[in-house]
Amino acid sequence: MRVGLVQLSVSDDPAANLPQTIAHVRQAAAGGAGFVLTPECSNALSSSRDHQRRVFRAEADDATLAALRDEAARAGIWLLIGSLGVLTDDPDGRFANRSFLIGPDGAVRARYDKIHMFDVNVSETEVYRESAGYRPGDQAVLAQTDFGMVGMTVCYDVRFAYLYRRLAQAGAQILTVPAAFNHITGQAHWEVLLRARAIETGCFVLAPAQTGFHPEQHGKGRRTHGHSLVIGPWGEVIANAGSEPGVIFADLDLDEVSRARGRVPSLQHDRGFTGP
Repeated sequence: MRVGLVQLSVSDDPAANLPQTIAHVRQAAAGGAGFVLTPECSNALSSSRDHQRRVFRAEADDATLAALRDEAARAGIWLLIGSLGVLTDDPDGRFANRSFLIGPDGAVRARYDKIHMFDVNVSETEVYRESAGYRPGDQAVLAQTDFGMVGMTVCYDVRFAYLYRRLAQAGAQILTVPAAFNHITGQAHWEVLLRARAIETGCFVLAPAQTGFHPEQHGKGRRTHGHSLVIGPWGEVIANAGSEPGVIFADLDLDEVSRARGRVPSLQHDRGFTGP
């Protein structure tokens, strides 16, 4: 099966971002990809909660979601919308960082709300409190497709190995990690974390990413690492998008999942233990 990973460099304006996203999705489909993936925050990347409240929409009203569902149906492809910021009815007004798996008929086949929030002090000038604007999810999601079982995650989740182990033991053959990874931590940790998750689980890891500088009308803007990656079940890098927006392709043989797990069947070797 051929996959196409879309690497974006979005602004904080969903309407301005959508045409470029659609163009890349069409490029991926034209290149033969039956499964196309976009990054985290595909509709907009913003540090301003007030601006997010103005431009985000509830799922039923989100123009990016509607347009990409139509595009998946038009092309007859599976499409992972890495994530969208969407309004919720939570009493505290926080948003959801929600990943959508769209089927070839344009229907939403699965939804996953990012569980782990990026609340970190990267440096004196790089401070993030994702949980101030987004409420964390609490449900791991495994989705059946006509090409295999997909475990859905988002970005900062990649630092929590237990989530990926649970998904793999439940049947995942492919793990998706759409991201808007910080440029500082990305340079140090992005590739090694993704390779580790693949090695530990014997899964393919598909990680479409945001890249470059993201201008904001109502904020200072931010930089992301890029380097969307396809990792094989043995931990090898199959494709790397580098630092420019665009599309990368990879051909997956899911028999490699069972071969990798047969060589090192660590998913079957859990043991209980005492101690801290």
